[in-house]
Amino acid sequence: SLPLLQAERKKNSLNLLEISEAELEEQFVRGDGPGGQATNKTNNCVVLKHIPSGIVVKCHQTRSVEKNRKIAREILQEKVDLFYKGEDSDVFKEKKASEKQKQEKKRRAKENLERKKLFKEMQQLDKE
Repeated sequence: SLPLLQAERKKNSLNLLEISEAELEEQFVRGDGPGGQATNKTNNCVVLKHIPSGIVVKCHQTRSVEKNRKIAREILQEKVDLFYKGEDSDVFKEKKASEKQKQEKKRRAKENLERKKLFKEMQQLDKE
């Protein structure tokens, strides 16, 4: 599955650590999950390992090996950046900001729901 940020991020805004191809170990394996014969007979799932950190990423989001390779590298780059930089990482900061926005949105929705309930109760009282 996609990490939280992959879908939301703006690729140019993040200052990620660069990973060289020499630091990567790449394998192609059979994917898992739904898909039947298309999944069971093709090795289009990409497993990438970053040798210095030991981080492993498995990507089987599309049927295309090339797209999976690209997506796996993006995910791995984010994870390696988070691993080395910790809380200073742009990935971490963006994830925190996203969580904060989500909480704010929930809070506003809850307030609106309370207002609607109050309004309906007042309407009921007016009718009686």
